Amino acid sequence: MCGICGQMNFDANRPVPAGELERMNQTLFHRGPDEDGVYLKAPVGLAMRRLSIIDLSTGRQPIQNEDGTVQVVCNGEIYNFQELRRELESDGHRFLTRSDTEVIAHLYEKLGEDFVHRLNGMFAIALWDERKRKLLLVRDRLGIKPLYYYSDDARLLFASEIKAILAAGIPRAIDEEGLAQYLAFNYIPAPRTIFQGLYKLPPGHLLRAESGAVKVEAWWELPLDPAPTGASEDALAEELRALLQDAVRMQLISDVPLGVFLSGGIDSSAITAMMAGAAAGPVKSFSVGFTEKSYDELHYARIVADRFGTQHEETEVRLRPTEILPKLTDIFDEPFADSSAIPVWYVSNLARRSVTVALGGDGGDELFGGYETYAAYRWAALYRRLPGFLTDGILSPAVGHLPVSDSKVSFDYKAKRFVAWARRPPVEAHYGWKVIFDREQRDALLADGVPRGADPLKLFQDAHGKPGAADELARLMRIDTAIYLPDDILVKVDRMSMANSLEVRPPLLDHRIVEWAARLPSRYKLKGLRKKAILKKALGGMLPPEILNRKKAGFNVPMAAWLRGELRETFQDTCSQARLRSQGVFRPEAVARLWDEHTARRADHSRQLWALLNFSLWHDRHYRT
Repeated sequence: MCGICGQMNFDANRPVPAGELERMNQTLFHRGPDEDGVYLKAPVGLAMRRLSIIDLSTGRQPIQNEDGTVQVVCNGEIYNFQELRRELESDGHRFLTRSDTEVIAHLYEKLGEDFVHRLNGMFAIALWDERKRKLLLVRDRLGIKPLYYYSDDARLLFASEIKAILAAGIPRAIDEEGLAQYLAFNYIPAPRTIFQGLYKLPPGHLLRAESGAVKVEAWWELPLDPAPTGASEDALAEELRALLQDAVRMQLISDVPLGVFLSGGIDSSAITAMMAGAAAGPVKSFSVGFTEKSYDELHYARIVADRFGTQHEETEVRLRPTEILPKLTDIFDEPFADSSAIPVWYVSNLARRSVTVALGGDGGDELFGGYETYAAYRWAALYRRLPGFLTDGILSPAVGHLPVSDSKVSFDYKAKRFVAWARRPPVEAHYGWKVIFDREQRDALLADGVPRGADPLKLFQDAHGKPGAADELARLMRIDTAIYLPDDILVKVDRMSMANSLEVRPPLLDHRIVEWAARLPSRYKLKGLRKKAILKKALGGMLPPEILNRKKAGFNVPMAAWLRGELRETFQDTCSQARLRSQGVFRPEAVARLWDEHTARRADHSRQLWALLNFSLWHDRHYRT
């Protein structure tokens, strides 16, 4: 695990400035505090910061093939590297280390660009082929590990984080599409970022730079059409259980201590159970809680910890705005407003005191139908059949008068969202239940002269795919797997963990499980309104009943209450009318209206206000610099 960065000049005789490459690399120190490595030979420079996980003594990068004509830096882990190594050694390849990264260089020699299809892991790879004068950038199938790039007429820059590319002195201008997408989602989906000309390499994509040209293309796509199955539900559950056990087994490989993030939900509890069955000694588990009762889940985590005899540690979120907000702004580099990043930072900080690697349960909701929006899809089908006088004349006004609550995913919030969008077509309703600022709200918020960008709804429509064999619910899950998972969930976990020099591995996102789940008809995932049905069946008899049958709670924070309390002064200062006018992006009066309605408890605008607070902090820290 590490951070990687580099440059390629399109003039083959122009060397990469060593000092500039070093500045880029040093911004990634937190991702790899153990050592660094550099390859410099015109026209390419590769650099890395290493967090030593496998082959502590000889695994320093860049790593090369036998004659040094293939150079590789990799952020991530290749879980099947031992199998690949045996195969390559039988073909005559000679290895100088025990590192998983070294198999990449030799596998490329054998298979060319097709090498990537043989990898099981999470990875962002930069590979320089000196003979062909070609640079390859490759990102893993699900986008677990990040990779950014920027190119102009003279050069290509790449890095694990935006800050490294900014250190090379690129122009800073706000990308109008990135801004529109941030306001819609509280994050910016690939390939956009908040900066013009600076892009995320999308999950499952490859960038090829040679002869002065840069080309990006997909090398993997999430399957959409379900595979016919004659297997019984019991047989499918057994198959899934075996896949999960093997994924956990593979991801336990490490030369340093491992642990697990344990929330008490089904996904993290399943990983904990399987680790306990496969690990040589007691599993170290880590949980985070809140003083606010409706948000605290430590009770459930303790049930699982007791069941499997883990060495369990807990921490509690105590919000200190002047301490945590500057951290978040510096870590993310662009506006990012998933507030659950805060507890992920706390639990990562706790875990790093004992371990260097932690396994997590990310991916289960997207793959197996765990979100409330999937149940809402079923309810909406019934809602649309009701007569208009009942829905528009009675139900909608009644829901609108529900009192605002600060409770976790409160009924009033869900009900108001549901009736506002339930009559729309499924993909629009799915978007509406998630959107932060819709198009009308964005138009009212943005200052005069600020470009509006395209409607981000199109991203959902494109990911939704063309009608085919897949049912509608499967296609909605595909949207979340293609957009929300890599660009929110995995970004949050990567940045918060790596800010603490901790590696997090998600066994549920083993590509074999992802492809298996994608081909499984959604009737096995959502049975009536019972979410994650096939996963729960696979875990039957393994997890305690109170865990297996509990309602999904989500990893939310009490942001609505925080904005009226601990964050009140911070928001009023950071989003003051004078500061907003000087930034010139948002209308101060529109922000003030949202703030007044929220603090008067006339509405819950916590998601919108948190987005505005984070944008203003980013603007002053990273844009005006």
